[in-house]
Amino acid sequence: MTAPHVRADPIEEYLTDLSAALHGPARAKARMVGELREGLMDAAADLSPEQPGGQAYGERATRQAIGEFGTVAELAPHFQRELTIAQTRHTAGAIALLVPLLFACWNLAEITDGSADGRLPGLVQTAAAHLGGVAAATALLGAACLAATGTLARRVPTPRRLPAVMAWTGTTAATALAISALTLTVASLLVSDLPMTVLAGALTFLCHAKIAASARLCRHCARLSPSGAVAGGRDEA
Repeated sequence: MTAPHVRADPIEEYLTDLSAALHGPARAKARMVGELREGLMDAAADLSPEQPGGQAYGERATRQAIGEFGTVAELAPHFQRELTIAQTRHTAGAIALLVPLLFACWNLAEITDGSADGRLPGLVQTAAAHLGGVAAATALLGAACLAATGTLARRVPTPRRLPAVMAWTGTTAATALAISALTLTVASLLVSDLPMTVLAGALTFLCHAKIAASARLCRHCARLSPSGAVAGGRDEA
């Protein structure tokens, strides 16, 4: 005996299709989809007469509510714009937070010039200093992006190229951190304070991975967002 066919909920099918079309921070996307689910359910309940068995709304009212909200193709660009801003802030926040943290870690490692005491030779230290300068510049850009997409965005539209700029800023920071991690790995073979240097190199690599992944998703979101100025999104980190 075959099991009875269970008809899928049109709202959940609609939300599944919309969720698949959106890209950005998981928490921000889940919040958007959850708010839309509540709105659809309320609209369907308002459009539907009382159903037998305590059901809040019928399938006809559900599909009518979905029709009033718009198709996935119509809603996705609006939601994606907001998710792109959220991902841009996420990438900027990761850069602005993690890069200064790494500077503090590098200072603890006490990697300075001179090899007589077992510390780094000048060439390696110079390379680390240049990479640190690049990372510092990206951290400042990250902080500026947070300001531009925060309270300022309520008054001035966010520039349409800002997500792409921040994505490539994150890629630059991640590349500098990757080379820094390699530099610190070499340094661990040359300095006397081996445990601290190894720890600094490992932490640098972990930060590189986090920023690189965020920048990659930010770049993807920037490609999906429609052209034109991007309206300021909510404060999502």
